[in-house]
Amino acid sequence: MGAVTSSMAAKFAFFPPDPASYEVTVEKGAGKLKMTEVAENENVDVLKVKSKRGTEIVAVYVKNPSAKLTLLYSHGNAADLGQMYDLFIELSIHLRVNLMGYDYSGYGKSTGKPSEQNTYADIEAAYECLQETYGVKEEDVILYGQSVGSGPTLDLASRLSRLRGVVLHSPILSGLRVMYPVKRTYWFDIYKNIDKIPLVKCPVLVIHGTEDDVVDCSHGKQLWELCKEKYEPLWVKGGNHCNLELYPEYIKHLKKFVSAIEKSGHLRNGTVPSIDLMADSRPRQSTDQREKSRSSTDHRENPRVSTDLREKSRASIDKRERSRKNMELSEKTSNVTEQPEKARNSIDRFGDMMRSAVLCNIDCFKPVGTKV
Repeated sequence: MGAVTSSMAAKFAFFPPDPASYEVTVEKGAGKLKMTEVAENENVDVLKVKSKRGTEIVAVYVKNPSAKLTLLYSHGNAADLGQMYDLFIELSIHLRVNLMGYDYSGYGKSTGKPSEQNTYADIEAAYECLQETYGVKEEDVILYGQSVGSGPTLDLASRLSRLRGVVLHSPILSGLRVMYPVKRTYWFDIYKNIDKIPLVKCPVLVIHGTEDDVVDCSHGKQLWELCKEKYEPLWVKGGNHCNLELYPEYIKHLKKFVSAIEKSGHLRNGTVPSIDLMADSRPRQSTDQREKSRSSTDHRENPRVSTDLREKSRASIDKRERSRKNMELSEKTSNVTEQPEKARNSIDRFGDMMRSAVLCNIDCFKPVGTKV
């Protein structure tokens, strides 16, 4: 198997949308960069950033006036900024964060060719842009990696000691492990997340679909087990590789995570108070029903979420009322003043909007030479 696996790893497939879903133009007079094919938004900056490997990557920075934290999002293998744009806007609003997303070298209108090393340089360039252009501090940054984006996310996270948090969305253990059930790390493997996750010192949230047939849920579960600072994971019952944003629990759990780490702060030794993150270190199914029996006087953050109510919650007024009450408690503990009814409707709108979005491609891990 050695020769075959070495060849496969060396030819790990990247699938940038072709053609790109957008263009970058210069606004007359002001000289500002603009993206075509997306809705114009005064809270969005479009940038071109140079990486240390000589490529010029396109990035977007979504501003939220009430934000305290900034999320740096590394997208999946078969997407570009034009396809992710609407999601970025919604995440910035719902999570109350500033958000930077970027296209890897060779994706969208970024120059160069996609490669593992280029993606590492790309996320570094985006992170440095946040610091130098927007004055963002390391301790106010959340790194978010989706699918192959978990590679550059964990590479950077393993080298930064004061990050506020990391989110891994359908992550991979390594490139080779997606294709073969290998038990050890080979020198020719790429995105060796399994070896880097123990080096991450901040809280880590892992989100993975239980029916993911592209990157098995076992990848996410093993990475979670290896985390030093565990946050309650979200195993989305029935979720696959490309549709987790459609489930109401996705945005609710993300909001809880952001609220928990925003309140806890980040101590100088690189840890956060465990009471704000998890009651214990044992993984629980996200279908845990103990959420129901929680007392209304219990104001401690309890990051659990139910995943098996997806269909019932849309058909039953009682179930939706229970969801509303849970959301109300979550909002109170994060000192948010918006009405719980509005919060519930906001989450419903998030899911509805995401249904029409193209976020991923099921062929995002086909080996080179495979017919798509």
